[in-house]
Amino acid sequence: MTPKPALISDVDDPMILINEWIYAAKVTEPSDYEAMSLATATLDGRPSLRMVLLKGLEPDGFIFYTNKESRKGQQIVVNKAAAICFHWKTLRRQIRVEGNLSEVSGDLADDYFETRSRESCIAAWAADQSRPMANREEFEQRYQSQLAEFKGKEVPRPGHWSGFRLKPTMIEFWLDLPHRMHDRLCFTRDGSGWSRERLYP
Repeated sequence: MTPKPALISDVDDPMILINEWIYAAKVTEPSDYEAMSLATATLDGRPSLRMVLLKGLEPDGFIFYTNKESRKGQQIVVNKAAAICFHWKTLRRQIRVEGNLSEVSGDLADDYFETRSRESCIAAWAADQSRPMANREEFEQRYQSQLAEFKGKEVPRPGHWSGFRLKPTMIEFWLDLPHRMHDRLCFTRDGSGWSRERLYP
């Protein structure tokens, strides 16, 4: 008799599984294990989607960094509702998260900005993210200008560059199993804790 495949663990706290699955992805994924799709929306609900990198994982949220004047930054200003999705093809796993965004503290943003390469920090000053440019040379010239501006100096975090924390209200785990008998385990925020239920695939 064929043994039954292992299912998603029945834990009470989804953050336990989050940490386990992200650690497994870090070990097995060939690149960018922390990559996640981020969905934001305008005030009237028109969605927008792109890939970003998870740069912080806390008991109460998922942190990423961006230019606040970018398209997603402007959408976050008017609509704090957002969603993220991790998909690890080699592990045959997916995590979907829905919740609300809030800006991280300036100190936390400063701490992360200092971990970036000097070149990446300068690029944050040079790029008017999401805005049109006449040509690529314009961006290159702006970058060279900022290199000269900060020569021999520390590169501070630009005021328009910060981080956001997605505090989850829903977390769903998906595990690919044979014959489309996938396993889905969904957690929803219930006061200070979580309620849990399995869903049909």
